[in-house]
Amino acid sequence: MTADATPATRTYRYYDFVMAAFVCVLLCSNFIGAAKQAVVDLPFFGPTPFGAGILFFPISYFFGDILTEVYGYGRDRRVVWAGFFAIAFASFMAWVVVHLPPGPSEYMKGYQPALEMVFGNAWRIAAASMIAFWSGSFANSYVLARMKLLTRGRMLWTRTIGSTVVGEAVDSSLFYVIAFYGIWENGDIVKVALIQYVLKTGWEVVSTPLTYWVVNFLKRAENEDYYDRGTNFNPFKLGT
Repeated sequence: MTADATPATRTYRYYDFVMAAFVCVLLCSNFIGAAKQAVVDLPFFGPTPFGAGILFFPISYFFGDILTEVYGYGRDRRVVWAGFFAIAFASFMAWVVVHLPPGPSEYMKGYQPALEMVFGNAWRIAAASMIAFWSGSFANSYVLARMKLLTRGRMLWTRTIGSTVVGEAVDSSLFYVIAFYGIWENGDIVKVALIQYVLKTGWEVVSTPLTYWVVNFLKRAENEDYYDRGTNFNPFKLGT
């Protein structure tokens, strides 16, 4: 395994698969589940609202931790930008599809209003997703990379959980305010954002054994254990 910076031309067996999974989870969680406010009956708290996308969005942070831990901040940065542009294209496509003139059939007369209801706010959800995701993901990756240097690669759990605490705080404080201010009640926005933060951070804690397994597998398979010594942490630099 390598302990220092490796050449940018090096190829990996699983990097592309992890990137594809990351982008897939990101798109699905933001466009399928983000707009729905669901309710779960919790002990002591009673009926508690939460964003349905929370069930799957934390998986993107799971992949982000793995990418930074195994491949380094620079390669995770490329994946974050890939996710950013994927959300941008998906939101543009949603806007075009919603605004295309519907057909004259009776089915389309009922389908078009439902389409507008689900995707009519896509531009705002997309803006919130891109800003929150971009900010939170880079915060997560930066903290994990720095903590790896500070801990000299030991105690993986401290940096996966610690980076998620920071990244999810940034993400949660931005997304719901930008996406739903003026649409949901302010109290619901605050409540959902706080619950989202707690649940997503808790999800990272619960998934720690799986994180250890995947990270160890990839480090062995790729013969890589990247340390970000001398890394340029500028998020706008697309190279590794």
